[in-house]
Amino acid sequence: MSRIGKVPIKLPNGVTAALNDGVVTIKGPKGELNQEILTEVSLELGADELSVKRNNDLKLARSQHGLTRSLVNNMVIGVSEGFSKQLEVNGVGFKINVSGKSLKMALGFSHEVVYQVPDDIEISVDGNVITVAGISKQRVGQIAAEIRSLKKPEPYKGNGIKYIDEQIIRKAGKAAGGGD
Repeated sequence: MSRIGKVPIKLPNGVTAALNDGVVTIKGPKGELNQEILTEVSLELGADELSVKRNNDLKLARSQHGLTRSLVNNMVIGVSEGFSKQLEVNGVGFKINVSGKSLKMALGFSHEVVYQVPDDIEISVDGNVITVAGISKQRVGQIAAEIRSLKKPEPYKGNGIKYIDEQIIRKAGKAAGGGD
């Protein structure tokens, strides 16, 4: 039995769940999310909790058990609390600002980089920190990764865009050596 899959998902106040034709819909104060349920598992709706059950004991069913529980649990957390990731921009002359639904960045290129923000994601800038927020954990992580990929941190000076909690392993520069 999956240790993750057998734990029931508690529905906080203000969060409702519905199951229609293999699609679970979770509604909460921050919005609504839908997820198709995988074939080898089923979802049981209780009074204030959801539980994931396996249809059989095949390897595919065992692998989908914990995955489905994690996906539905992330949906419940997303519609009740939301998710966010923070990115830090380091570099001389690097500037970032948000105007409307676009994130404008001067990242040391000959041109300004403009990233169009999707409707389901909110981006805010505070100094050199970009905060990406939304209700879908997958979408927040994907958008944060796309923004980071615009100027990845380099190992010599650490310039670029990195996650707040990311550690950049620094390399030593050229050693001044005698040419003997």
